[in-house]
Amino acid sequence: MQLLRPATALAASLLAIGPALARAETCQGAPGAAKLDVVVEGVQSSEGLMTGSLYPGDRSQFLVKNGALKVWSVPATSPATHMCIWLKNGPGTYAFAVYHDANSNGKWDHSILGRIEGFGFSNNPRTLFSAPGFDQVKFEAKGAQTTLHVRLRYP
Repeated sequence: MQLLRPATALAASLLAIGPALARAETCQGAPGAAKLDVVVEGVQSSEGLMTGSLYPGDRSQFLVKNGALKVWSVPATSPATHMCIWLKNGPGTYAFAVYHDANSNGKWDHSILGRIEGFGFSNNPRTLFSAPGFDQVKFEAKGAQTTLHVRLRYP
């Protein structure tokens, strides 16, 4: 009977660390000294993809074509989706934008009247009629790991 207890404890430990290891293995980019974990909250459905863009600490690159350091997608999971990226440039100033590509067509769908799919930014700024400015969304990645919580906004 006592032999079962260590085995049970080991199995429980593996179950507890399994999700963390799975997320570590799915980090985008080459492993390095610093990584960014993003928790996208308020995801309305597990359909489609969550697409994130990481921008450098240069406001002239924010939300411009080819301005992102990395754009990547992961399967959407409700109520929260986890995204991870290794920070090739290490700790520093960055900005992050994300949208829920619910129909997996590779673009953020919106109409002339406004958005159709959910979106969010680092620091969760209020957005009414236009995208936020770089100063509203910039953040500092410090140390070996930085965690962001980004709340999606849907129409």
